[in-house]
Amino acid sequence: MPLPQTSGRSSPSARSLDLPPPFRLVMLREVGDAFAHACARGAELGAGALVVVGRFDVAEFAVVLEPDEPLAAARRIFYLGMIALGDALAALAPPEKPIAIEWPDAFRVDGGLVGGGRLGWPAQGDERARPDWLVFGAAIRTSSANPMSMAPQALATALDDEGFGDVGAAHLVESFARHLMAAIDRWQEDGFAAIAGDYLARLHPLRGVRHALEENGDLCSLRPGKPGEHRALLPALQAPSWLDPTSGELRR
Repeated sequence: MPLPQTSGRSSPSARSLDLPPPFRLVMLREVGDAFAHACARGAELGAGALVVVGRFDVAEFAVVLEPDEPLAAARRIFYLGMIALGDALAALAPPEKPIAIEWPDAFRVDGGLVGGGRLGWPAQGDERARPDWLVFGAAIRTSSANPMSMAPQALATALDDEGFGDVGAAHLVESFARHLMAAIDRWQEDGFAAIAGDYLARLHPLRGVRHALEENGDLCSLRPGKPGEHRALLPALQAPSWLDPTSGELRR
């Protein structure tokens, strides 16, 4: 679909990203906040705007989307972003490197936290009305700025520590954009059930537990002989599990 052209602040050290249409790059300097910028200017930027922060240690980016469903259902777009991010990581990872999602929003590589995704929507959005915009944002730790700071614990890691080689933010963002388009096509052709299946295939496995995504995006976990456990998507999206609320940085 036709999208308005947008311009952003450019980082003089950042190379131009190779993005498929209809994405348009909005580059922020290292001190920027991609998610906050995209949410604050979502209506102005329009669908396809891909906001990227020029950091060397974290791939931080956010994309503006314009759903055609009421807000309550449109939040399921979050799973599109998570699938695209997971596929992007898998495409750049060493062979057989385990990549798993910890519901709903965190990514772990070989058990170590590398970051995750998040979703933003208009503050006064009507659950029954189509929102003007949604924003899927992500932050993935690509490099350990201070490897010794993470050495005593196995909770966090970075892509370079997991054998990804010289995978910088630019390569990850480019891969994400291509896989997001593929995920959108899959939803349009096969419906949300196909997206739910793709997401659940990456969910961290638990012995004896089966998971299902309900039509509104909530998670249902089933254990033999026990009642199903229900977890709602909306409250989980309001506080990203991978983000330190005090520092605003990735958890370590």
